[in-house]
Amino acid sequence: MNKLLIKSLLALCCVLMPATVYAQKTSNEPATVKKERNAIKSGNKLYKAKKYAEAEVQYRKALEANPNSEIAQFNLASSLLKQDHVQPQPQQGGEQQMSATMQEATGLLQQVAQASRNKRLASKASYDLGNIAYHQQNWEEAISNYKQALRKNPDNNDARYNLRLAQLKKQQQDKNKDKNNQNKNQNKDQNKDKNKDQNKDQNKDQDKKDKDKQNQDKQNQDKQNQNKQNQDKQQQQPQKGDLSKQNMDRILQTMQDKERETQQKMNARKAQMQRSERARTRNKW
Repeated sequence: MNKLLIKSLLALCCVLMPATVYAQKTSNEPATVKKERNAIKSGNKLYKAKKYAEAEVQYRKALEANPNSEIAQFNLASSLLKQDHVQPQPQQGGEQQMSATMQEATGLLQQVAQASRNKRLASKASYDLGNIAYHQQNWEEAISNYKQALRKNPDNNDARYNLRLAQLKKQQQDKNKDKNNQNKNQNKDQNKDKNKDQNKDQNKDQDKKDKDKQNQDKQNQDKQNQNKQNQDKQQQQPQKGDLSKQNMDRILQTMQDKERETQQKMNARKAQMQRSERARTRNKW
């Protein structure tokens, strides 16, 4: 078997009907056994001719005759896998989705690998399951199936070779995962430091803006206070030739007081003169 064909699953093959299985024929051979044997034989011929869909029909007929036929189950799985040309499509999360055909084939192979008493047949089933897992890039499952194939048949060199390939793939996957995690953590730390520096610069700029605003507010307040003081000073100390109403009222009051005082003095003098005139008049008589 060409070991390099593992990725395309071309390593899968059907089990040819051994001559010893039905070597001894009896006249009272059950019809179901004869039907199973003839269907598997026809299926194998079609399989060799690469007519996998027609071979599938024959293997299903064999299972109708004997649902527990391990050879029919294994060969049916092989014919199904040969027909599965659709590449698996990635699902969300990176997992790959198996087609319905491959799912059926996988189920048949698992049944043979777990239940068959024929160790070589069980080893081939485990080996093919390993190839399917390898094709799905599920390295852990591939490694497990290849090891199972070797436990059942240590002479399965193909399983030994593919096991090594799967282990190398798993090591590379783990290495890449560790590298990605390391890069992720490094980028996270760098982003954290960068954000910290940015926040520090932003806080510094904000502090500067706040300080400048405080200085500007203080200057404006000082200017307002100075202007108010100047206005009060101007009100308290009017310029020369510019009398305030209060000063004018004070001057006017002073003038009125002086005029009243002068009038009083004049009235007193006039009264004095009148008294002197009456006294003189009395003396003449």
